[in-house]
Amino acid sequence: AQLADLAAAYMDIGPEEKQEILETIDISSRMQKVSALLAQRIEVLRLSQEIGRQTKAAIDERQREVLLREQLATIRRQLGEGEDGKAEIAELADAISKAGMPKEVEDQARKELRRLERMPETSAEHGMVRSYLDWLIELPWSLPTEEPIDIAAARRILDEDHYGLNKIKQRIIEYLAVRKLAPQGKAPILCLVGPPGVGKTSLGQSVARAMQRKFVRVSLGGVHDEAEIRGHRRTYIGALPGNIIQAIRKAGSRNCVMMLDEIDKLGIGVHGDPNAALLEVLDPEQNSTFRDNYLAVAFDLSRVLFIATANVMDNIPGPLRDRMEVIALSGYTANEKLQIARRYLVPRQLEANGLRQRQVEIADTAVRDIIQNYTREAGVRNLEREIGKALRHAAVRIAEGHSGAIRIAEQDLTDILGPAQFESDVAMRTSVPGVATGLAWTPVGGDILFIEATRTPGSGKLILTGQLGEVMRESAQAALSVVKNRALDFGIAADRFEKSDIHVHVPAGAIPKDGPSAGVAMFMALVSLMTERTIGNDLAMTGEISLRGLVLPVGGIKEKVVAAARAGISRVMLPARNRKDFGDIPDEVRHNMSFVWLETVDDAITAALEPNAGASRLASA
Repeated sequence: AQLADLAAAYMDIGPEEKQEILETIDISSRMQKVSALLAQRIEVLRLSQEIGRQTKAAIDERQREVLLREQLATIRRQLGEGEDGKAEIAELADAISKAGMPKEVEDQARKELRRLERMPETSAEHGMVRSYLDWLIELPWSLPTEEPIDIAAARRILDEDHYGLNKIKQRIIEYLAVRKLAPQGKAPILCLVGPPGVGKTSLGQSVARAMQRKFVRVSLGGVHDEAEIRGHRRTYIGALPGNIIQAIRKAGSRNCVMMLDEIDKLGIGVHGDPNAALLEVLDPEQNSTFRDNYLAVAFDLSRVLFIATANVMDNIPGPLRDRMEVIALSGYTANEKLQIARRYLVPRQLEANGLRQRQVEIADTAVRDIIQNYTREAGVRNLEREIGKALRHAAVRIAEGHSGAIRIAEQDLTDILGPAQFESDVAMRTSVPGVATGLAWTPVGGDILFIEATRTPGSGKLILTGQLGEVMRESAQAALSVVKNRALDFGIAADRFEKSDIHVHVPAGAIPKDGPSAGVAMFMALVSLMTERTIGNDLAMTGEISLRGLVLPVGGIKEKVVAAARAGISRVMLPARNRKDFGDIPDEVRHNMSFVWLETVDDAITAALEPNAGASRLASA
């Protein structure tokens, strides 16, 4: 009991706890209470000791770091390296003075320079500030002296680099003429729209050559983050300016030609809409004060000539499309492709494969055969690949020691390139009732479309197959309604519809199809089926129809007619209200084809259906 009382007397406990121990008469209970209090105090002391040890270690580590830094500074001073930091600051200050920055930007740069001067080099923020100053210094803030634009030289450059495209060249020459007369005027934003491989990117390079400016390309395909356009804030690790400012730095000129490639391929992600970020870039009223998030100062983009490219306009938001002047590029005809191959593709592939013109010759007939039977495109990319493949075959023979010039003729293509990849569409067309040839527009150019109709015993249902879109399905229903409504006029018995199911199929069922322009072709296929009169296999057609039997205008006339010529079609039926587009059709195509202009479906029946001895009789069921 005395031992317990002695221990309790020296413990740091309260009077209440001591009184409780004194009141405990049983010695065993008193010892247990004292033992519990002793254990608690021992634990508290242990924790206090641990905290004290950790605190001392942290303080010692800071003192050690300070001591080491001081020693490092002393060593550098002894080695004569202590002046490097000051020299670097002086060099940056001189570069800022020579960069030609606006006052606001220069003030910001000098403010960051003062911060940099106070920072230790080993600091993480030191590298960030230094990188920021490097970006500000290396950007071309001042406007270089512009050479006067030579219109004749610009026209010569465009003709050297591109065959055909006369309307596009003329529009570019008009723009250059305006720039020459009003150098300080705001530059329009051009948007070149057309199928792949028609020369959109190379046109931008030619414009830069004609204006004697630097050319830089920014690929926008797949960009789905607004920061790719505006840049990241410097608070993020590894932050950089956006693609626009990076391209300006790469060009080294504030009045460069900047191509925004594949602007229709921009996406929208969780990090914002890059289309919205481009609104400021492509607005001549706003881009003089473009603010990149990384730079956090205004940069003048008003002297940059922006040229955007796209395959289709449908994917570009309206506000962005409204800021651009659209120049449409269509596909090339077979003769244009032959000239392009002769002037550009063959020489380029000869050089790429280490050949000289005297070593290999590829006949024009062989090139034309490649165009017709080995490629099916609006542009010339696949044509260049096939020409390259043929020339590589010749390169192998020369490398093996073949002496003399090698000539690649049309009959050699099967051995070199294999069998023809595309059979003639003429072979697919058969003059049987219920088959019509339509014309379609696709993002890669025009194409022909076969509409097949057949009837089976049934209850008057309309069956549509071929992966048709909603608009195309409605066109088929409208066409059938017109045929039923005018059945007597067309010599069709009314009960024939009630006893038959009509099946309309568009081949190439794996490819989705949509749009209203196949209305005339569907109507003619149904009339041909029900009257058992064939449609000429040299005839193709396009146009939308109404329930009143009117033929309405459609788009893509040039591409569709060029596709018809490529497929061997000699007659084309077009809506009369598309006469305004007749001038866009290439001359060589217009001279080799005949055109029928349709006001109503009656004009289509008169021009398309072949004579039939029994056509005057009502077709029986």
